[in-house]
Amino acid sequence: MKILVLANFGMGLYKFRKELLEELIKQSNDVYISFPHDEYVFKLKSLGCEYLESNVDRRGTNPVTDMALILTYIKIIRRIKPDVVLTYTIKPNVYGGIACRITKTPYLTNITGLGTSIENKGLMQKVALGLYRIGLKESRCVFFQNEPNKQFFTKKKVVKRRTRLIPGSGVNLKHHVLEEYPNNTETIKFLFIGRIMKAKGIDELLKAAKIVKEKYLNVQFDLIGFIEEDYTEQLKEYEKNGVVNYHGPQNDVHKFIRKAHATILPSYHEGTANVLLESASSGRPVLASKVTGCIETFDEGISGFGFKVKSVDSLVEAIIRFINLPDDKKKAIGIAGRKKMEKEFDRCIVINAYIEELNSLKEN
Repeated sequence: MKILVLANFGMGLYKFRKELLEELIKQSNDVYISFPHDEYVFKLKSLGCEYLESNVDRRGTNPVTDMALILTYIKIIRRIKPDVVLTYTIKPNVYGGIACRITKTPYLTNITGLGTSIENKGLMQKVALGLYRIGLKESRCVFFQNEPNKQFFTKKKVVKRRTRLIPGSGVNLKHHVLEEYPNNTETIKFLFIGRIMKAKGIDELLKAAKIVKEKYLNVQFDLIGFIEEDYTEQLKEYEKNGVVNYHGPQNDVHKFIRKAHATILPSYHEGTANVLLESASSGRPVLASKVTGCIETFDEGISGFGFKVKSVDSLVEAIIRFINLPDDKKKAIGIAGRKKMEKEFDRCIVINAYIEELNSLKEN
């Protein structure tokens, strides 16, 4: 088969879907990928993928730009004539879906999360849902990464055809192996991995870190990720005052997970939080918002702790609760997380689901 994959950036494809791409190529499929040119193009081409550029403005709302994206997708589809198109994230899902409908090309859609435009009720939500209805109407299968997202789209009559629930993007258990728990108890290290933006709970995290640091001198907060919104000066101030350590974006987050005692994610919404899956797979307890996409990744009090979303007080309470645990209990929570990943979130589950759907297309 000729398979075209549409995404909004290369990092997501390489870090979370590389194994799927490798399996598709291994099965003698021709795999084409399309997203804005970045440093991951070379890495994905080295797997055997063929690259075609498309300009996706991830956060833009310009209808002219979006119309140009549809035309780009149509041009790409007509050029390579794929047997099926796989789409990820909102704009490739919507505009890729529209392009597939126009060209009468089968496509499979992956809802990686609702996104801010849908989470924030009002006109933007109505517009986003309307676009989704158009883009997903002929999708042969819509993959959802958690049950609440699936129920929401069904209730809103966005999807009417086949749907399938998968455990997020899954986690590569061989790459994120169970690591020995840090024996350094003099400094307890908390790790945040994610885009530096309001929707990831960065405001609450910075405030909570300041409160905790005033009470516990032996605590360290490490932050990793791209600055998506204007937090540059604020981060510099918090670093200067010794509240957090900001390490910028990192290609290899595993080395930071290995040194951490726990991972924190105060996100407002997620599809399924990959950073929590990778941390748990490595044997690290997770502290996360009690929101869809996070709560599925841990068992409360067994492999992690939840806290109220957008609540600094609740976040502080969860952090202090973890700090005061005995060392052997912290380690046991991490091991429980690894077991949960092995049982429920192995990336092979996701790969097999895609292969089954592709095989079904071949038969039809």
